[in-house]
Amino acid sequence: MRKRNKIKESGKKAVVLLSGGIDSVTVLYYALSKGYESTALIFDYGQRHRKELLAAKKIARKRKIKHYVVKTSFPWANSSLTNKDISVPCSRNLKRGIPLTYVAGRNIVFLSYAFSLAESIGAKSVFIGAHTQDYSGYPDCRPEFLGSFEKAACRGMKEKGIKLKAPLVRKSKKDIIKIGLELGVPFTDTWSCYEGRMSPCRKCDSCRFRIQAFRSLGLIDPLLKNISN
Repeated sequence: MRKRNKIKESGKKAVVLLSGGIDSVTVLYYALSKGYESTALIFDYGQRHRKELLAAKKIARKRKIKHYVVKTSFPWANSSLTNKDISVPCSRNLKRGIPLTYVAGRNIVFLSYAFSLAESIGAKSVFIGAHTQDYSGYPDCRPEFLGSFEKAACRGMKEKGIKLKAPLVRKSKKDIIKIGLELGVPFTDTWSCYEGRMSPCRKCDSCRFRIQAFRSLGLIDPLLKNISN
């Protein structure tokens, strides 16, 4: 039984949604560790934190992963990620509903592209980095949505049986970093801050969750090591 668990699923193709943040990069490394021939799908959707987009491209190139960059936009979205007139929240309570960083239908759009790509290249798996801190505030990261999307997408496609995989969906940010460390994820190359600056703001929700997760493991976020207090 132990030997079977160690066998990689070689010869299988996968599409990985890659944003450049901790979660998606860890999922990419996870898919690679399982022997998947992975193609990364990156989105330029007018996000204010464009450094995340650059991080995704850099990681894909370093790992020599074939990748596509899709340029799209959500000009109607009332989100602080796409509308610079809306301030990025800095104190989100995980129990207080949908945050201002929510982009309406974003994962529905992204996953539609991913399934289209998967069918076109013969991939039977699509990986997404959704996790517990996401689905507490974002409805398009919740397990029930992911399961329903998989079923709906496959009913509308020629090729059946494409699976939507979210291996981190029950994990916390702390858990994800632990997994990433085991997989050799270069966290220095990742980006999480929602503000479009050269250095992490350390105040937005994404920064705070990331910093706290590293701290809970007795570590300093590598992006902060060269920043003075």
